[in-house]
Amino acid sequence: MHIAGRVDVNDLPKICPLLSRKTVPRYGENQTRVVEVGGVRFGGERPVVIAGPCAVESREQTLEIARAVKGSGADMLRGGAYKPRTSPHDFQGLGLEGLKILREASLETGLPVVSEVMDTRLVEQVAEYVDMLQIGSRNMQNYPLLIEAGRSGKPVLLKRGMAASLCEWLGAAEYIANEGNLEIVLCERGIKAYSNGEYARFSLDLNVIPAAQAETFLPVIVDPSHATGVSTMVEGASRAAIEFGAHGLIIEVASDRLDAAKPRCDAAQAITPRTLRRIIHFVESRPAHAPEAIHVAHWPLPAAV
Repeated sequence: MHIAGRVDVNDLPKICPLLSRKTVPRYGENQTRVVEVGGVRFGGERPVVIAGPCAVESREQTLEIARAVKGSGADMLRGGAYKPRTSPHDFQGLGLEGLKILREASLETGLPVVSEVMDTRLVEQVAEYVDMLQIGSRNMQNYPLLIEAGRSGKPVLLKRGMAASLCEWLGAAEYIANEGNLEIVLCERGIKAYSNGEYARFSLDLNVIPAAQAETFLPVIVDPSHATGVSTMVEGASRAAIEFGAHGLIIEVASDRLDAAKPRCDAAQAITPRTLRRIIHFVESRPAHAPEAIHVAHWPLPAAV
């Protein structure tokens, strides 16, 4: 039976000929394309750690956390100037003011910065202030936005949609690549499952890391903050992601000062700088080019008999 619109991994060379290993043989079965962002190398010798606040809420809050993540050994700074929220009445970010604060924090710490762009009309503005554009989970299939992000010439961090298949995720990346921009980093951030909200925010799909690496040469990182939604789970999820062969992590961090204001966005999943230091110590203790827990060449697994 033929079902309209149904695709699987066997269709990927046709869906994303610019990104599939089968149609771009120069990367072989397991080589990764290195994506450089302000001197930081995704897909290089060791995993990259991006850290920072969920949202830019003030200059003081952002600079404090930027200094803390720099001191912890992070490679890049994250922070939302424009925030997609479930309710239009929730804090939406500081917009242009937030972007200017991020740039100030980046200049002070030397950390390249990534921030989300939500609207085609804002791509040029956000690109002026950041080193890397982020396409969030909710916008993974916003095709006009993907096209504009591709045309910007900036590296793009593409988060997986919370209900997206591997084929849909890579198909979205192809829209960026089709504009001549191969500076793409994929990010697994958890998917919807029946248990969501019972003990975690989403389900972290570690299985997709080797699956994606088998099909494309793009670097794949993991967001353990959104995947778990629980700060005490972030460290373990980070370690598991690295063991599974992720090329990096993007983590939300909040101040550990007793008198610090509670974050207005996703406070329950933000870790302290101390926890971030432990995660980075684990990442740095791993040998360069360490064998992955599941080698990409072993995917897909044989069919059950």
